[in-house]
This record gives sequence, C-alpha cells and structure tokens, in this order.
Amino acid sequence: MSDKKLAGIWMDTEHATVVKNHDIETAGAFFICSPVERDVQGWNSSEKNANNVEQTNIAKYFKQLEHLLTNTQEVYITGTGTIQEQFRNHLAETAQFKNLKVTLATDQKMSDDAFLKEVKDHFNA
Repeated sequence: MSDKKLAGIWMDTEHATVVKNHDIETAGAFFICSPVERDVQGWNSSEKNANNVEQTNIAKYFKQLEHLLTNTQEVYITGTGTIQEQFRNHLAETAQFKNLKVTLATDQKMSDDAFLKEVKDHFNA
C-alpha cells in the first residue's frame, strides 16, 4: 500500500463525511472520521445580517474540514451541488493547501460504508 497521505470528502451545504488513510503521524488503512456538521442559520430579519452569518458559518465549516486534512497530499471531493467547488477554491487560496492535489466529482448522498469503498476505489487502495 502507498504511504501517500490521502483523503476523500463527501459534502453538501450542511454535512461532510471525511475518509482518510492517515492520522497526524502515519499513513495506513482508510478510516471514516467523525462527521462534520455546519451551523445553519435560522430566520433573520435583515438580509445583510443573514448573509454575513451564512458566510461566517461556511467559513467555520471549511475550517473544520481543513483541520482533518492536515498533512494530506491528495484529496478527492464529491457531493451534491457546488459546495465542493467552493471548498476547492477555498483550499487553493489557503497557503497550507495551495499545492494539495484536488479531484472533484458529483455524487448523491450515500452511506458512509459506500463512500469509504468509493474513496478506496478512487485511489486504487
């Protein structure tokens, strides 16, 4: 098995499942990390305030995902909608991740086990 530190993320605007083959120190078998949930803003009387809160919540969501990608060399990102493209752009603008190899795809929601298999298949692991 490769000692390359790899990760896969299935994400939508509210939830992300992260699969990776490494912890802080070592690379090995793929495992599922704890799910990442985004704070969702309730009703707000001001459109400007609602937009500001939304942008803040997305930034926090991306930071949580960044933390799980520490030391990752290559990441496969998939999900519904366009949030994965926004996250890829966010990573490209972040110094720590600007050289990270990112592959994008689009998939419907799947079970954690199905996503684990998809990540292994993607990386031929």
